Amino acid sequence: MKNRSPWWIRIPVIFFIIFGLMEYFIDSGEKPAIIEYPITQLFLLIVLMILIAIELVLKAIENIMFQTLSEDAKVNYLADKSDREWAWGKKVWSKLTGNKPIEKEGEIILDHNYDGIKELDNDLPPWWVWMFYATVLFGVVYLVRFHVYNDYDQELEYEQEVAAANLAIEEYKKTAKGLVDVNTVELLTDASDISAGKAIYETTCVACHMADGGGGIGPNLTDENWILGGGIKNIFNTISEGGRDGKGMIAWKQTLKPVEIAQVSSYLLTFKGTTPANPKAAEGEIWVDEK
Repeated sequence: MKNRSPWWIRIPVIFFIIFGLMEYFIDSGEKPAIIEYPITQLFLLIVLMILIAIELVLKAIENIMFQTLSEDAKVNYLADKSDREWAWGKKVWSKLTGNKPIEKEGEIILDHNYDGIKELDNDLPPWWVWMFYATVLFGVVYLVRFHVYNDYDQELEYEQEVAAANLAIEEYKKTAKGLVDVNTVELLTDASDISAGKAIYETTCVACHMADGGGGIGPNLTDENWILGGGIKNIFNTISEGGRDGKGMIAWKQTLKPVEIAQVSSYLLTFKGTTPANPKAAEGEIWVDEK
């Protein structure tokens, strides 16, 4: 029977070779093809099933052939089965290391000795020599690419990666409410944000501005006048940093998170144009939103 590697080595090796070729030839962009195109998962599953089926057929054929052997042949077959299965591995190991068997060391022993200590004239292991050649080839390609044709250098690579990282950060900031600040805050209109802002207002703001925004100790929030400027950015900044020194609102940035300040600021703007029960006289200047 023909020598071959164990099935638990053959199947993974063949499977990953097919997987690697598939990834190489399918243009899937930044994501692996197996993620970008779910159909490839089905293809690989079919490939795996075919490989397993082939192994089962080979095993069945081997069993049939085994049954045709004589009893003595069966005993001999089972006795050296392990050696036959690993013959390929021993052959590969021998080629990689280039070791001489102990019984052949007399062919490479040197003719001098030191106090009975003799030396073998072994060649460098082939795996080491091949790696050395590979590093030489890599060095030549590197030299030509970066010092002859002046491909990108470390400084350019660094600048490109920093620029890409900054773009990624900016994209993340657009959807990360927790990173909002006075420069990036925008009016929130989602019902969940308005509801959250209302809850914050009713907990921290009603004592000074009243539940309907008509004002008390604090100014009226329903008219068009604002002491420190209207609009989402000015209101966010006022709540975060506080009002006028000595007589204005305290700074809430130590108590509320940026996203909470954005939510309550957006909720305050819903009071505009409403009619409170006891509106306080207008204070500050009329604010006109920029278009």
